[in-house]
Amino acid sequence: MQEQEKKQNNDNGDKSKFNFNWVYALLAVLILGLFVFNTFIGTNDAEISYDDFFSKVLPTNDVDKIVIVNKSYVDVFLKKDAIKKPLYKDVLKIKENPYAMGESSSFSFKINSVDAFINKFDAVKTQTPQLSVQSATPEMRGNILKDIIMFLLPIAVIIGIWIFMMRRMSGGVGGPGGQIFNIGKSKATLVEKGQQVSTTFADVAGLDEAKGEIMEIVDFLKNPKKYTRLGGKIPKGALLIGPPGTGKTLIAKAMAGEAQVPFFSISGSDFVEMFVGVGASRVRDLFKQAREKAPCIIFIDEIDAIGRARGKNMMQSNDERESTLNQLLVEMDGFGGEKGLIMLAATNRPDVLDAALLRPGRFDRQINIDRPDLKGREQIFKVHLKPIKTAVEIDAHKLSTQTPGFVGADIANICNEAALIAARKNRDEVTMEDFNDAIDRVIGGLEKKNKIITPDEKELIAYHEAGHAICGWFLKNCDPLVKVTVIPRGNAGGYAQYLPNERMVKRTEELLDTICMSLGGRAAEHIVFDKISTGASSDLDQVTRIAFSMSTIWGMSDKVGQVSYYNMMNEGGFQKPFSEETAKLIDQEVREIADRQYKRAIELLTSKRVELDKLAKTLLEKEVVFKDDLEAIIGPRPFDKVKTDEVEA
Repeated sequence: MQEQEKKQNNDNGDKSKFNFNWVYALLAVLILGLFVFNTFIGTNDAEISYDDFFSKVLPTNDVDKIVIVNKSYVDVFLKKDAIKKPLYKDVLKIKENPYAMGESSSFSFKINSVDAFINKFDAVKTQTPQLSVQSATPEMRGNILKDIIMFLLPIAVIIGIWIFMMRRMSGGVGGPGGQIFNIGKSKATLVEKGQQVSTTFADVAGLDEAKGEIMEIVDFLKNPKKYTRLGGKIPKGALLIGPPGTGKTLIAKAMAGEAQVPFFSISGSDFVEMFVGVGASRVRDLFKQAREKAPCIIFIDEIDAIGRARGKNMMQSNDERESTLNQLLVEMDGFGGEKGLIMLAATNRPDVLDAALLRPGRFDRQINIDRPDLKGREQIFKVHLKPIKTAVEIDAHKLSTQTPGFVGADIANICNEAALIAARKNRDEVTMEDFNDAIDRVIGGLEKKNKIITPDEKELIAYHEAGHAICGWFLKNCDPLVKVTVIPRGNAGGYAQYLPNERMVKRTEELLDTICMSLGGRAAEHIVFDKISTGASSDLDQVTRIAFSMSTIWGMSDKVGQVSYYNMMNEGGFQKPFSEETAKLIDQEVREIADRQYKRAIELLTSKRVELDKLAKTLLEKEVVFKDDLEAIIGPRPFDKVKTDEVEA
């Protein structure tokens, strides 16, 4: 009942506001009317030449009165019905006007000298001796109303433009947030209670743990007494942390659809402008609006735009951003202490956030949203496959096994690409072949069918990819091969796809085998052609990254020792967190790790030269080789049975 009364009062308040659009419309009508009136009031003006007056009009005895106005004009008034004579139709220069009301009974002409006119008039008026010349004040000449209107019209136009500009600057026209005097207002999007939102928790798949945490916060708002009856307090905030595309913003949208309380949504970059003090002002305005709507939820997406740690890098300090952060800290848990406001924020850079922002009391919970596992990807595929017309053989589980490391945004993109590919081929349903093409396109890029590749270059690519595949096939700790192809995609001439073992930790021997497999392509080029090419650039980048991390982050180097410089290197300082001697030692260790595994790859491929040649020739013929084809060419992988036994045990 109170909500209805409040809504009714708001409606009445909106109706009572004066609508300035009527002022602009009235002003436009007034200007148009004055233009028409100005034309209308000048319709009876008629002119005659100086000579025609003395030679033709004055001798007719039709003139009733002559008036000299402003020593510049002579107004001539005729007797009644004299204007109807044919004479005046010839001598009078009557202005053509569609608004004319009738015929003129007076006319005028211009004179240069009053004395000269009077002298000539006295010489010619012998036929009308009773006629005399009168003088008039300036007010008697022309239309006084017309002069007043023409004087006031520019003033009215200027006043109208001024009112319009002031209304624009104050935000009265065009909405909030974009005007000069309204620049300190919050740009948050408000989802009112009861307003329908298309996204719900049913649309969120593969994030069961995170969804459970968020659903508990929603339950806090719906049933607060359930949790406070034992003395507990409702959490003040939750921070969603995870890589890009994992579904942080999606969970926030679902929360807005399920919470049934007002939901404010804003981006972190919306607080900062080029004007000093705008960010802090917008934070104050946002929380002011939220207090009026409490209980409610405030969601700040990409909070790292304003929440970066203060004082770590003085060269890149920003007083405006820091003042915005300070105001946010005070509003979240300051001296006043707000109740009924729950903060929700998302970021993929938690390492750069200020420690004061992360403490309990501001963000009581940090919810990690990681990349989905095999089961999670299967659930996400089922959600995105619902609106697509798929063939019977489409299996969400099989698709999830082919997309290791993919996040929700990648899976949505694959489903969309598969539908587009099927439509391009004029299919009635999306087949598994379309999904395989979509996965290849997302992983390797667009297929370059028209790219011209010489036979020598194609042979080099075939041996390069065969080198990767053979090393991965005969190394125990490498991921199992899915397929290898020499079809150019993106910037790559070919690629080998593997099915990673999704484990949280990796041992040293696994990392070394990965380096050896990455160098297998260049090793194959060296063995077969005794030359190397630029095709291994991405492989070398991966090798260097793994070897450097082993030496500086994971403590896997005996020479460098059990140390980690990860956090110190990410603080943004200009000075290295280790000495020059240690830096030299790290460079040597990285190079030695890569060199040892390169020699190991050469030895392995030399011993498996027959298998290498068979696979390379098959790639030249078929262009794409799957795992089953590889088993038929060189036999089953010797380590698959061992891994299967380990899993069953």
